[in-house]
Amino acid sequence: MANTKSALKRMKQNEKRRQRNRAARSNIRSTVKVAGVALSAKSPETTTAVHDAIRVLDRAVTKGLMHRNTAARRKSALARKLNALA
Repeated sequence: MANTKSALKRMKQNEKRRQRNRAARSNIRSTVKVAGVALSAKSPETTTAVHDAIRVLDRAVTKGLMHRNTAARRKSALARKLNALA
């Protein structure tokens, strides 16, 4: 347990950020998964799902949730699969 007021405050901040980051990471995973399912099913809204996933990945990078190279690798994989369908 924290001994000082500043350490207590830091613990509260860390917990809030952990919860926020956890929710955001879950959203990222869900969106990318939806895009993957749309790609494998070749559904009509495939392009929209992939663009949404790319948008979410870009936002994760700007918020510091994900390294830019990781996001770039995932975006590239989605784009390759989308272009293979066309």
